Amino acid sequence: MIQKLLIANRGEIACRIMRTARAMGIATVAVYSNADAKALHVRSADEAVHIGPSPAAESYLVGAKIIAAARQTGADAIHPGYGFLSENADFAQAVIDAGLIWVGPKPASIRAMGLKDAAKQLMRSAGVPVTPGYDGSDQSAGRLSKEAEAIGYPVLIKAVAGGGGKGMRKVDAPADFAAALESCRREAKASFGNDEVLLEKWITSPRHIEVQVFGDSHGNVVHLFERDCSLQRRHQKVIEEAPAPGMDEATREVICAAAVRAAKAVDYEGAGTIEFIADASEGLRADRIFFMEMNTRLQVEHPVTEEITGVDLVEWQLRVASGEPLPKRQDELSINGHAIEARLYAEDPAAGFLPSTGKLTYFHLPSSTRTRTVRAETGVEKHDEISPFYDPMIAKVIVHADDREAAAKSLALACSTLTCWPVRNNARFLIACLENKAFRSADLDTGLIERNLEELVQPHEPSENALQNVAELAFDAARGVSRETIYASEVGRGKTAWTAQIGTRLNANPVPPIYALTDGRATYAVAYDPEFAGASRWTERVDHGWLVDDLGATFILNVARYDGTGQASAADGAIIAPMPGKVIAVDVTEGQAVTAGQRLLVLEAMKMEHALTAPFDGTVTGLSVEQGSQVQVEAVLCVVEPAEE
Repeated sequence: MIQKLLIANRGEIACRIMRTARAMGIATVAVYSNADAKALHVRSADEAVHIGPSPAAESYLVGAKIIAAARQTGADAIHPGYGFLSENADFAQAVIDAGLIWVGPKPASIRAMGLKDAAKQLMRSAGVPVTPGYDGSDQSAGRLSKEAEAIGYPVLIKAVAGGGGKGMRKVDAPADFAAALESCRREAKASFGNDEVLLEKWITSPRHIEVQVFGDSHGNVVHLFERDCSLQRRHQKVIEEAPAPGMDEATREVICAAAVRAAKAVDYEGAGTIEFIADASEGLRADRIFFMEMNTRLQVEHPVTEEITGVDLVEWQLRVASGEPLPKRQDELSINGHAIEARLYAEDPAAGFLPSTGKLTYFHLPSSTRTRTVRAETGVEKHDEISPFYDPMIAKVIVHADDREAAAKSLALACSTLTCWPVRNNARFLIACLENKAFRSADLDTGLIERNLEELVQPHEPSENALQNVAELAFDAARGVSRETIYASEVGRGKTAWTAQIGTRLNANPVPPIYALTDGRATYAVAYDPEFAGASRWTERVDHGWLVDDLGATFILNVARYDGTGQASAADGAIIAPMPGKVIAVDVTEGQAVTAGQRLLVLEAMKMEHALTAPFDGTVTGLSVEQGSQVQVEAVLCVVEPAEE
């Protein structure tokens, strides 16, 4: 058995692996960049080694530094987690060549499945159905454009390397193909060091179904049933569940058998996932499910499989890597209940899902109660920093219940009780997804979120219940002050959003003094009534206000004298950085005439590209950045002077 394990990763997955290793009596070693010097995974490990600057390309993606850290600490094995070097066959081989145990599949298996085009060709020969498309070696823009026409629009451009939705674009019309291909290639090159792509026919009612497989060095391969990951936004998974709703036993048997054949075709060892796309226009049918790709690593969503099977997949990884056979045979595995996972991201859905960074001044994840089992996986704690250098996922919240309906309700409730401030997050958006009528009825496909985006993205402002609750608290604080004006404003909005007046008489015979709240449009009357206590999920006194968890959003509602002032905003035409990041493209020059909607610059932050466009027709002035510039949030990048009428 492994004695000391180095985790070549960070954040949530590093902490997750350490938990199982500790339970197995295995010592752990963390690696960290400058940005992660005080991170939770560093604090949780038995030892930690610094491996370089904050950018992943100079730290977590430098295999030689990680192997050197293993030698330095006497680790005898390396677990790559997911992302970074987890599917890098050259790194896996280097680990083995260094005399260390690689906790993952053989390098040859990674190579066989690492490039999506080669993997599809291999799966055809293994009798696994694949999605119609083009995966040829001619990568010229002209050939790709012709193949897209032959396939028929809409088509999907996909990077042949990597995953996680990076380097992937849906194209609806020929006129959009060239720009989408350019963007896809640039993102793929930056993320995976490979800008080659393949094309696939866009499935009209697609569901993303994947099967967890596991192999050992003794020739055994089993599946641990399927997961449904159809709730996605821009090809990035948001909510995952197991088993897949609507999956009958006959279809399950076919798709899981195909996944096992796929794993055996590459002599697979360790944890892996076979991903399929299903045409769900007539429900889940075995003859309408196609192979997409294989992820030769542990998946982000592995907890839902663990919850329904009772298996610790990380423990299986460590045992298989140590040469042991699989702990269970196929006939010993079964499905118990239903599990759903929601990914909590540091992003602001109300502002176009822009990434959010900064210190977690207040942070609290939901825990289990008598009525529900809640599992929270995270790599941060209160007072930790959300960095712009890495993936924006803060945590995963997982609920297991007897059935899907109970799991969805419990997960929505769990998300409503978490606290995350001042970093913006998508908890309220997750709740809306879980409560969406189509989701609840399992009428799923990968376009569900985009079709219902306006309904799912809730305004980032406190609810009436939250305001009422704080009004009562504020009344107590101001009791005896007859003419004081109190306002409640969301911190960071730059303006007063809600005002409140003590002692307002709204009827002839008020019960204990009434408190009135107004936002300039409506007035809420609140009597101080103990029955209102707890109208918001959680409220805590902080400084001169209250921290409130409200329907998945966290606010600070301040108590202070209202002076009516607001924060000045940038002048019209100023193109402002919506987040800290790196300028990766500058499409205009000083003095250039531009039209409304024309792309000016592209900003990259937290592994995402954000195009900044002209707000109206005009001329570019004050261009202050160039390609490669690092910019801070709210920095003025250029100005568009409006055209003369």
